[in-house]
Amino acid sequence: MKRLIVFGCLFLFFLFFLLYHFQIIPHKSYDNSYFQIPTYVSGVDKDRDGVDDQTDILLNVREYISTKPKYKSKYYASGYPDDGYGVCTDVVANGLLHAGYDLMELVNQDILEHKEKYNISVVDKKIDFRRVVNLNVYFKRHAISLTTDISDIFMWQGGDIVVFESHIGIVSDKRNKKGIPFVIHHASPYQVHYEEDILEQRDDIVGHYRIS
Repeated sequence: MKRLIVFGCLFLFFLFFLLYHFQIIPHKSYDNSYFQIPTYVSGVDKDRDGVDDQTDILLNVREYISTKPKYKSKYYASGYPDDGYGVCTDVVANGLLHAGYDLMELVNQDILEHKEKYNISVVDKKIDFRRVVNLNVYFKRHAISLTTDISDIFMWQGGDIVVFESHIGIVSDKRNKKGIPFVIHHASPYQVHYEEDILEQRDDIVGHYRIS
């Protein structure tokens, strides 16, 4: 009987660990004020809606993920997905679009003017802005480059963009108990939550940017 109880407790502990590790159980979050980190406010309001760009991007991303887009990589004649599906780059593109930054147009223009920077043989305006590698080149050229050291928590703010080797997302204004921010992203069809505590699990951060 005691063995069964011990085994049951160990099983439940292991199950809890797995559910927590894979973000099925949401992680506890804290805000900037908990760590006495000033919240960054952009001095730019690109779309002139009365909301600064940094805040606008974060609000727009939250509105986008509230629609619970399903993960699927597809080509769209309109460029932007319009059927409830999407991938990681669409989180970023939608966040910026409604803040006044049309990445489809902006990335395409930059590619046409500086094709050698992108290593692209065939230009396709409708899909190029939905590729992580292209977005990293674009942001490196046109946004503020910031630290990729996640322990430097004062330098990470909600509304920033974080780029991994083959993934991208928007930095959340929620943080874990160490002050390291969550990421709002869309990684797979099996993802339960769109806002997750993943930065400490990654060793492939290649870029951290802020729209200027």
